[in-house]
Amino acid sequence: MRFQYAFQKIVDLKGNEKTQAEWMLSSAIGELQAEEKSLGELLHNRERMANELQEAAEQRAPVSKIREFQMYVEHLEQCIVRKHSDVQQANVNVQMKKKQLSHKMLDEKVWLKARDKAKSSFQQSMLLREQSELDEMATVRFAMKAR
Repeated sequence: MRFQYAFQKIVDLKGNEKTQAEWMLSSAIGELQAEEKSLGELLHNRERMANELQEAAEQRAPVSKIREFQMYVEHLEQCIVRKHSDVQQANVNVQMKKKQLSHKMLDEKVWLKARDKAKSSFQQSMLLREQSELDEMATVRFAMKAR
């Protein structure tokens, strides 16, 4: 007789939910990395433009050119502030996905443990049944020999 767990579909569902939560976390981490990369590029651009502004000021460039560089640096500053917010939001999303994954893993573990207990109980009852059958066979043999 083979063990069949009555709630196997639930165990499978919990496993699928955990896998889906892993994918969601992976996606959230990818988004965070993309936001951080974008922030790094903005910081690099701001530094480059600040250097160009400094060079233009040292070379006595026209005021309109210096003002143009200055306005672009200010624009980059605003973009950096917004990008910091985006990175923070992406980080919060990653933390939330981690919590969800942790919950799904715990849920799956509970159901796997219940299945393992049921299987152990089933195996124990099968061993008892086999032992009972062997005892009965031994009793019958003994009774046959005693006649």
